[in-house]
Amino acid sequence: MNTADEPQALPGAPVTHVLYLHGFRSSPRSFKAQRMAAWMQAHRPDVHWWCPQLPPSPREAVDLLLQGTADWPKDGMAVVGSSLGGFYATVLAERRSCRAVLINPAVEPARDLARYIGEQTAFHDPQQHFFFRAEFVDELRELHPPAITAPRRYLAFVATGDEVLDWHEMAARYAQCGLHVIEGSDHALSDFDAHLPRLLGFLGLQPSAV
Repeated sequence: MNTADEPQALPGAPVTHVLYLHGFRSSPRSFKAQRMAAWMQAHRPDVHWWCPQLPPSPREAVDLLLQGTADWPKDGMAVVGSSLGGFYATVLAERRSCRAVLINPAVEPARDLARYIGEQTAFHDPQQHFFFRAEFVDELRELHPPAITAPRRYLAFVATGDEVLDWHEMAARYAQCGLHVIEGSDHALSDFDAHLPRLLGFLGLQPSAV
């Protein structure tokens, strides 16, 4: 199910830098991050790829991203984010006026993550622990963009089968953007491969000529 017209690549400078942001308790080892990194390496090694491990503190995470992309051209950069990474991608897109692709993005992370205050384990390495502090909820609240100022720069993938976030809330938040509502699937978007061509098409990323 698609609630918007087929998204078209935005006109202007080609994408030369791509940032991928993982979700809460996740890492660059996530399936989607690894799958997209492999495609970029195989087909577009000329495009700069960055998928950092994000710190637990939202303020520190956004500072890391702003510093790491400070010399990236805003017209040539794109950010892709999943879940909490989708929230951070929105923050970055609003501050840098760049293109963004969101995958089941967290809409109200300050509300939703308040219940996770305390010690947490990393999803891809249960031996790795971190502490999600109460002040991190305040940081999320402070970072929340009040509005989407340029909807045409966004493409959001929202799965109705998301077992973690309310798909209606996600769809409402990004209703004016390029919005692709997926019947079924899940929070991790396990069928990511089926949607990768649409994502790449929106960013104007095609395999480079040999």
